[in-house]
Amino acid sequence: MNTAGSFWRRSINGRTALLYLLPSIILFTVFVFYPMFRTIYLSFFLTDQAGNAAIQVGFENYQYLLGSSEFLNSMKATLLFVLYTVPIGVILALFFALLANEKLKGIGFFRTLYSSTMGVSVAASSVIWLFMFNPSIGMFNRLLQAVGLPQIQWLLDPEWALLSVSMSTIWMNIGFSFLILLGGLQNIDEHLYESSRIDGAGYFYRLRRITLPMLSPTLFFIITISLINAFQTFGQIDILTKGGPSQSTNLIVYSIYREAFINYQFGTASAQAVILFIIILIVTILQFKLGERKVHYQ
Repeated sequence: MNTAGSFWRRSINGRTALLYLLPSIILFTVFVFYPMFRTIYLSFFLTDQAGNAAIQVGFENYQYLLGSSEFLNSMKATLLFVLYTVPIGVILALFFALLANEKLKGIGFFRTLYSSTMGVSVAASSVIWLFMFNPSIGMFNRLLQAVGLPQIQWLLDPEWALLSVSMSTIWMNIGFSFLILLGGLQNIDEHLYESSRIDGAGYFYRLRRITLPMLSPTLFFIITISLINAFQTFGQIDILTKGGPSQSTNLIVYSIYREAFINYQFGTASAQAVILFIIILIVTILQFKLGERKVHYQ
């Protein structure tokens, strides 16, 4: 009895910490852990139209997907989409952040302009881009027409559709990356720049030897978040192309949506979700293993 009482008194810090964490634990359990384990469970079953497990099939859903040309096409489209959007999006955001970090008159206007895409929802942004991609009245084809180039069916041509969606995604995501990178630039110690100027270092030398190394933790964060967001893109695909034309923009997340809520095949949709989770997990681990080595922490 005395031992139990002593343990109860000694564990007061642990019990206090658990009490503070309890709301988060409940929320994560309801909205993250339960859906995740339910998805893994359903991936081993054929389901009825209500999404209830009906027949256990083991790994057959995974075998079916890995032999399906449609799913492999979704994998290819997703990887191309990540390659199109992440590097260009990060480089553009860094370029704008470097410009906005200069001490120039009226630079606040450009900072607001560059970050304004954060204030526009994916649905509203997609509708704007839908008009710009319109083959008859869209801005892009009018520009091509003005310089005598042939018009492009931006969202209707399988060769252009993925690139078009990638362009709109880069524009939608650039505001967030810009703001984070600008914050990182403004936290770099000014004394480092003053010392380098006294030593006669030029702009590009300071950029390579001071700015990028000191900004590397922020860049690492932005690249990781951008990679995860690119794998999870859905809204603009649904509004702009609905996975078409000819499945050219049928990214994995949109494929999961179609399989679950249009075809009512929750088993194969769950298997796709598990595969997507594993891909994102591997990419994130590789990013931490390889990318973090070049990060300079003060």
